[in-house]
Amino acid sequence: MRCRILHESKGRLRVHAIQSSMTLRQADILEYYLRATEGVTDVKVYDRTGDAVIFFACDRAVIIAALSRFCYERAEELVPENTGRELNRQFEDRLTFMVLRRAAEKLFLPASLRTMVAVTKSVKYIFRGVRALFSGRLQVETLDATAIAVSLARGDFATASSVMFLLKLGEILEDWTHKKSVDDLARTMSLRTDRVWMRVEAPRLQENLIPCGPISNDCHLGGQSLDSGLSSRESANGELSEIQEILVPVSDVRVGDCIVVRMGGIIPLDGKVTGGECLVNQASITGESMPVRKREGSLAYAGTVVEEGECVIRVEKAMGSAQYDKIVRMIEESEKLKSATEAKAAHLADRLVPYSLGGTALTYLLTRNVTKAVSVLMVDFSCALKLSMPLAVLSAMRESGAHQITVKGGKFLEAVSMADTIVFDKTGTLTHAEPTVAQVVPFHGQQADEMLRLAACLEEHYPHSMANAVVKAAMEKGLNHEEHHTKVQYVVAHGISSMVDGEKAVIGSYHFVFEDEGCIVPEEEQEKFHALPAEYSHLYLAISGILSAVICIEDPIRLEATEVICELKKLGLGKAVMMTGDSERTAQAVACQIGVDEYYAEVLPEDKAKFIQEEHQNGRHVIMVGDGINDSPALSEADVGIAIADGAAIAREVADITISANDLWALVTLKRISDALMKRIDTNYRQIISFNAMLILLGVIGILPPATSALLHNTSTILISMKSMTDLLAP
Repeated sequence: MRCRILHESKGRLRVHAIQSSMTLRQADILEYYLRATEGVTDVKVYDRTGDAVIFFACDRAVIIAALSRFCYERAEELVPENTGRELNRQFEDRLTFMVLRRAAEKLFLPASLRTMVAVTKSVKYIFRGVRALFSGRLQVETLDATAIAVSLARGDFATASSVMFLLKLGEILEDWTHKKSVDDLARTMSLRTDRVWMRVEAPRLQENLIPCGPISNDCHLGGQSLDSGLSSRESANGELSEIQEILVPVSDVRVGDCIVVRMGGIIPLDGKVTGGECLVNQASITGESMPVRKREGSLAYAGTVVEEGECVIRVEKAMGSAQYDKIVRMIEESEKLKSATEAKAAHLADRLVPYSLGGTALTYLLTRNVTKAVSVLMVDFSCALKLSMPLAVLSAMRESGAHQITVKGGKFLEAVSMADTIVFDKTGTLTHAEPTVAQVVPFHGQQADEMLRLAACLEEHYPHSMANAVVKAAMEKGLNHEEHHTKVQYVVAHGISSMVDGEKAVIGSYHFVFEDEGCIVPEEEQEKFHALPAEYSHLYLAISGILSAVICIEDPIRLEATEVICELKKLGLGKAVMMTGDSERTAQAVACQIGVDEYYAEVLPEDKAKFIQEEHQNGRHVIMVGDGINDSPALSEADVGIAIADGAAIAREVADITISANDLWALVTLKRISDALMKRIDTNYRQIISFNAMLILLGVIGILPPATSALLHNTSTILISMKSMTDLLAP
């Protein structure tokens, strides 16, 4: 890319692209390319001027080299389907055109034509008011129509025109902020599935794909044989080819390909079920609270989550073709966007309309002065209430997104502010997101590497922090874990069972392996079993009912966990609780280190949900933070469920808020944003009521004429609304 440096200072560079013009798409490509450059902290690209302002914390030469390598064609793949730039340009143009047209009318149109324009424009507003009146409701539209009609009847066309201009300006600003907030939120909520299991014929395997071996022929689910079993197909040249599962990037999947989605997995693409049977949570798309059964022939939608079972899906729509639009519709139509405060503001705004009309009539009856009465009519509380409150909430949701916090609705921010109890899952939440395998202790004559290979083969289908640790350990040792087992069955919060060479293999918690499955420790190795390192979490692997290996997982506590809990308590969360399926010994050690008020060990998913129910009965408001499939019941039960972004897909689906897995400080940021939002809403209430009451008083005593009252009222509404759109947290 050819460019010229316009200005330079420490950590900041402004460059100009040497080209005739820059399109919106090109501006997006350049911005996302620079953001992906290591060392760049922020980028702003201005398509109108072709300039880019780059903020960096690396050597200047790195930025210069990145600019010299830049090519629009090669970097285009970095840009998501929707960036928001086109939306902003659309509203910028609308706003600019409106202001220029208003100025041109006042400067160049004669009075007679301005009168005709005012009367013509008023038809729309008067029609809205009359329609609302005939529907039996006294709403803001009725008040606006009355103010405009009275001004026209008095021959005050300038005031009527000014009122309509300000109303239109407010509509554009509200629409812009709302759509931008929804757009930002939808892009944040867009599908995060990076890889997916795809079924292919063996000859199709490529070097960059991760083979997982053949799938067994006797794979069954719900009484139906999966079409994806170990099968042979005759190719064009008469050779037989084996059907295999491979792990591929979602971007590599094409229309017609078959993908396999198992329990807890997110369906990444639209398609049709061709095998298997499962229950799918479709709340993110349809709003349905109950999971829907999917069997052969059923449609599957991107962004939904398999709660139980597994299925094979033939893809009908490629990545990005439908998901973003679906999420936008879901957000716009969902009642989750409405917090109780927003609903209260809208309800109060409509309730105040009759009082505004009554005040106008009373003023006229007492003073017999039309001007004073109209001054009251020009001022109402409802416009500011209806405009500023939703903007404040949507702006807070957008600001949360900037901090890598996805909030699915305004009411959840309100709930975070009200909460007094926070419950943490341990593994993957309070402990590090990437636990590691410390050692593998073999039993019953087994080899450690072979047991690790088998464990990785079983665990890779159900990603969780401990499962990921096992898979990663096998990969680092170069253990190719081709699948030689039959259908994998996952038991939530317990473990996994399958058949290996005709023998039943189970892996999971102590409770699952020894109590539920009845497995035993070899008699001659009891002492070895009791000598297992206490500082580690343990995964137990048994074959044919006999313990074959114990995988010791080192799960380091997040460095920031203690400070985060302390800070949350300072912000009003008086009670911090840790719940885990780990042993009492491990749980106690972690709880003492991080400083929670209570901890519970060896709990099941239903135990977590039951605890939250009991807290509710005691009048407490609860936040639940978790990352796994086993946390989903508690996430649903809590006032606010917060999922770790790198956790299980079903946890993100069920949760009301998702935070970045980088660290837990996002919880503190979320709490501060929520508290600041409620404070801003309270301030808005006081300012709107007091300022508009003052305008009404000044109008009644004759100090302010109607046009001035209308101007000040609408100006204050816009200013309060614009203030509501600013960031809540100081930079």
